[in-house]
Amino acid sequence: MSLLTEWREFAYSHNDQTAEGKQFWVDYFRREKAVYEQILAAPDQPVTGKVADLAKRYDMPLNYFVGYLDGINDSLKTPNPIEDLEEDTEVSLDYDKEKLYYNMVACKAEWLYELPQWDDLLSPERRRELYMEQKHSMSVVKPPKIGRNDPCPCGSGKKYKKCCGRNV
Repeated sequence: MSLLTEWREFAYSHNDQTAEGKQFWVDYFRREKAVYEQILAAPDQPVTGKVADLAKRYDMPLNYFVGYLDGINDSLKTPNPIEDLEEDTEVSLDYDKEKLYYNMVACKAEWLYELPQWDDLLSPERRRELYMEQKHSMSVVKPPKIGRNDPCPCGSGKKYKKCCGRNV
Protein backbone atom coordinates (compact mmCIF):
# COMPACT_ATOMS: atom_id res chain seq x y z
CA MET A 1 0.00 0.00 0.00
CA SER A 2 1.35 3.45 -0.90
CA LEU A 3 2.14 6.03 1.75
CA LEU A 4 -0.59 8.28 0.38
CA THR A 5 -3.21 5.54 0.61
CA GLU A 6 -2.10 4.77 4.16
CA TRP A 7 -2.37 8.46 5.09
CA ARG A 8 -5.82 8.84 3.61
CA GLU A 9 -7.17 5.72 5.29
CA PHE A 10 -5.65 6.78 8.60
CA ALA A 11 -6.72 10.42 8.45
CA TYR A 12 -10.25 9.89 7.23
CA SER A 13 -10.88 7.18 9.80
CA HIS A 14 -10.90 10.00 12.36
CA ASN A 15 -14.41 11.39 12.65
CA ASP A 16 -14.17 15.11 13.38
CA GLN A 17 -17.45 14.86 15.27
CA THR A 18 -15.82 12.85 18.07
CA ALA A 19 -13.46 14.18 20.73
CA GLU A 20 -10.69 11.86 19.52
CA GLY A 21 -11.21 12.90 15.89
CA LYS A 22 -11.22 16.60 16.76
CA GLN A 23 -8.01 16.17 18.74
CA PHE A 24 -6.35 14.37 15.81
CA TRP A 25 -7.21 17.16 13.36
CA VAL A 26 -6.20 19.92 15.80
CA ASP A 27 -2.82 18.20 16.24
CA TYR A 28 -2.39 17.72 12.48
CA PHE A 29 -3.27 21.35 11.66
CA ARG A 30 -0.93 22.62 14.40
CA ARG A 31 1.94 20.64 12.89
CA GLU A 32 1.00 21.70 9.36
CA LYS A 33 1.01 25.35 10.43
CA ALA A 34 4.49 24.96 11.95
CA VAL A 35 5.86 23.62 8.65
CA TYR A 36 4.29 26.46 6.67
CA GLU A 37 5.71 29.01 9.09
CA GLN A 38 9.19 27.64 8.41
CA ILE A 39 9.00 27.34 4.63
CA LEU A 40 7.30 30.73 4.20
CA ALA A 41 9.97 32.38 6.35
CA ALA A 42 12.70 31.34 3.89
CA PRO A 43 11.11 31.67 0.43
CA ASP A 44 14.42 31.92 -1.43
CA GLN A 45 15.55 28.52 -0.17
CA PRO A 46 13.35 25.86 -1.78
CA VAL A 47 13.24 22.77 0.40
CA THR A 48 14.19 19.41 -1.14
CA GLY A 49 14.97 16.02 0.31
CA LYS A 50 13.71 12.53 0.98
CA VAL A 51 10.24 12.18 2.46
CA ALA A 52 11.46 10.50 5.68
CA ASP A 53 14.26 13.05 6.18
CA LEU A 54 11.93 16.01 5.71
CA ALA A 55 9.41 14.49 8.12
CA LYS A 56 12.16 14.35 10.76
CA ARG A 57 13.38 17.85 9.88
CA TYR A 58 9.90 19.28 10.48
CA ASP A 59 9.23 17.06 13.51
CA MET A 60 6.23 15.30 11.98
CA PRO A 61 5.33 11.63 11.96
CA LEU A 62 5.87 10.22 8.47
CA ASN A 63 2.16 9.73 7.77
CA TYR A 64 1.38 13.32 8.84
CA PHE A 65 4.10 14.60 6.53
CA VAL A 66 2.63 12.61 3.65
CA GLY A 67 -0.67 14.39 4.38
CA TYR A 68 1.17 17.70 4.29
CA LEU A 69 2.72 16.78 0.92
CA ASP A 70 -0.71 15.83 -0.38
CA GLY A 71 -2.05 19.23 0.67
CA ILE A 72 0.72 21.36 -0.81
CA ASN A 73 1.18 19.37 -4.03
CA ASP A 74 -1.23 21.47 -6.14
CA SER A 75 0.66 24.63 -5.15
CA LEU A 76 4.12 23.46 -6.18
CA LYS A 77 5.93 24.69 -9.27
CA THR A 78 6.62 21.05 -10.14
CA PRO A 79 4.22 18.62 -8.40
CA ASN A 80 5.72 15.65 -6.57
CA PRO A 81 4.82 12.06 -7.57
CA ILE A 82 2.36 11.97 -4.67
CA GLU A 83 0.68 8.68 -5.65
CA ASP A 84 4.02 6.80 -5.68
CA LEU A 85 5.68 8.23 -2.55
CA GLU A 86 8.06 6.03 -0.62
CA GLU A 87 10.16 6.99 2.40
CA ASP A 88 13.21 7.53 0.18
CA THR A 89 11.42 9.46 -2.61
CA GLU A 90 13.07 12.82 -3.35
CA VAL A 91 10.53 15.63 -3.11
CA SER A 92 10.61 19.38 -3.50
CA LEU A 93 8.57 22.01 -1.66
CA ASP A 94 9.31 24.74 -4.23
CA TYR A 95 5.93 26.46 -4.15
CA ASP A 96 4.31 29.14 -6.26
CA LYS A 97 3.44 31.73 -3.60
CA GLU A 98 0.32 33.08 -5.32
CA LYS A 99 -1.01 29.63 -6.08
CA LEU A 100 -0.33 28.53 -2.49
CA TYR A 101 -2.15 31.53 -1.03
CA TYR A 102 -5.07 31.03 -3.43
CA ASN A 103 -5.34 27.34 -2.51
CA MET A 104 -5.21 28.11 1.21
CA VAL A 105 -8.14 30.48 0.75
CA ALA A 106 -9.98 27.80 -1.26
CA CYS A 107 -9.52 25.33 1.62
CA LYS A 108 -10.76 27.94 4.10
CA ALA A 109 -7.49 27.48 6.01
CA GLU A 110 -7.60 30.86 7.73
CA TRP A 111 -4.88 29.78 10.18
CA LEU A 112 -2.56 29.42 7.16
CA TYR A 113 -3.43 32.29 4.83
CA GLU A 114 -3.30 34.75 7.74
CA LEU A 115 0.22 33.79 8.83
CA PRO A 116 2.42 36.87 9.35
CA GLN A 117 5.05 35.37 7.00
CA TRP A 118 2.81 36.31 4.07
CA ASP A 119 3.59 40.00 4.77
CA ASP A 120 7.06 39.55 3.26
CA LEU A 121 5.86 37.46 0.32
CA LEU A 122 2.77 39.20 -1.05
CA SER A 123 1.53 42.73 -0.65
CA PRO A 124 -1.75 43.19 1.23
CA GLU A 125 -3.31 44.39 -2.03
CA ARG A 126 -2.23 41.26 -3.93
CA ARG A 127 -3.44 39.00 -1.11
CA ARG A 128 -6.80 40.76 -1.22
CA GLU A 129 -6.96 40.32 -5.02
CA LEU A 130 -6.19 36.60 -4.73
CA TYR A 131 -8.72 36.25 -1.92
CA MET A 132 -11.46 37.93 -3.94
CA GLU A 133 -10.52 36.02 -7.11
CA GLN A 134 -10.89 32.72 -5.26
CA LYS A 135 -14.17 33.72 -3.60
CA HIS A 136 -15.63 34.86 -6.93
CA SER A 137 -14.57 31.60 -8.58
CA MET A 138 -16.99 29.80 -6.25
CA SER A 139 -19.96 31.99 -7.25
CA VAL A 140 -22.48 30.48 -9.60
CA VAL A 141 -23.95 33.01 -12.00
CA LYS A 142 -27.20 31.89 -13.56
CA PRO A 143 -28.20 33.36 -16.91
CA PRO A 144 -31.44 35.34 -16.93
CA LYS A 145 -34.52 33.15 -17.27
CA ILE A 146 -36.29 33.38 -20.60
CA GLY A 147 -40.04 33.73 -20.32
CA ARG A 148 -42.38 31.80 -22.66
CA ASN A 149 -43.58 34.97 -24.35
CA ASP A 150 -40.16 36.67 -24.58
CA PRO A 151 -38.48 37.02 -27.97
CA CYS A 152 -36.33 33.96 -28.70
CA PRO A 153 -32.62 34.60 -27.93
CA CYS A 154 -31.62 32.91 -31.22
CA GLY A 155 -32.72 36.08 -33.05
CA SER A 156 -35.49 34.55 -35.17
CA GLY A 157 -38.01 37.20 -34.09
CA LYS A 158 -40.47 34.53 -32.89
CA LYS A 159 -41.63 34.08 -29.33
CA TYR A 160 -39.47 31.66 -27.34
CA LYS A 161 -42.41 29.22 -26.91
CA LYS A 162 -42.84 28.97 -30.72
CA CYS A 163 -39.08 28.65 -31.46
CA CYS A 164 -36.27 27.22 -29.33
CA GLY A 165 -38.55 26.71 -26.33
CA ARG A 166 -40.92 24.48 -28.28
CA ASN A 167 -39.22 21.24 -27.22
CA VAL A 168 -38.43 22.23 -23.65
